[in-house]
Amino acid sequence: MALKDIDLSELKTAALDAAAKVGEATRDTVEKLKRRDILTAPFMVEMIRTATNMYGHGWDERNGGNISLMLSEDEVAPYLDLSAVLRELPTGFDAPALDGKYFLVTGTGKYFKNVQYAPEVNLGLIRVTDSGRTAQLLWGYTDGGKFTSELPAHLMSHAARLTVDPENRVVMHCHPGNLLAMTYVHTLDEKAFTRTLWQMCTECIVVFPEGVNVLPWMLCGTNAIGEATAEKMRTARLTVWAQHGIYGAGRDLDETFGLIETAEKAAEIYMKIAHLPLVNTITDEDMWQLCDRFSLTPRAGYLAPREN
Repeated sequence: MALKDIDLSELKTAALDAAAKVGEATRDTVEKLKRRDILTAPFMVEMIRTATNMYGHGWDERNGGNISLMLSEDEVAPYLDLSAVLRELPTGFDAPALDGKYFLVTGTGKYFKNVQYAPEVNLGLIRVTDSGRTAQLLWGYTDGGKFTSELPAHLMSHAARLTVDPENRVVMHCHPGNLLAMTYVHTLDEKAFTRTLWQMCTECIVVFPEGVNVLPWMLCGTNAIGEATAEKMRTARLTVWAQHGIYGAGRDLDETFGLIETAEKAAEIYMKIAHLPLVNTITDEDMWQLCDRFSLTPRAGYLAPREN
């Protein structure tokens, strides 16, 4: 073939196309190399530590309990390609207030004791879309699993807490033994339940001055209990599920863990002394002094009026 018979324009186009593909592949490779290992992300390290601690405390036997941590796009972007959706999972409910938000969530049927050994199997990072009806999986659940069956209660609680405190990013559910036992022997009246916990430890009214809300037994894993829990979360960061466990919310994993830990310690003391005659207690006037000392406002009507 003579040189004059070669279509140089086609050759040039083919060369440019090949160069573009090489350039695109190079850019993709560079972007992947720039991304950090998500297992080193501060939010991932703390999630693994928290799940391990909760199991160690005996709060999350077998596959009991679940955690969801809301993350910003800026937190997630250095670790993942946000356009690479692995799977889409229906949530089964509407949550328009959470559209576009990211969550690191424990998986359904997963054991907290295994999170530290295989986080990519037991945790998943999702983005909520479609007005809350769809969860796009961006990382995790590598065994084909999905998010916790309590996701409706979690996301509804997140939406409720954000209306109260825009900094609330954590919802945590677990089964602390003493709080669970307390729901069998103590009235479920929220005021009485809260006052008992406040009286067990000096720190209680300081840690949760808004008190504790209580739900009677309900079927778990349903939208109904999710809606009921979210409504309770509007007035307190702790909601006890009678004969089941507790829901806690907070600004970070440490705060939420500590909130539940404090309530559980108070319940432990109550269960140790409930059958004994009470000789001493923390009085309402004592608690007013604590409120003054720490600049707190206790739940309205939960303490007797102040002494003059």
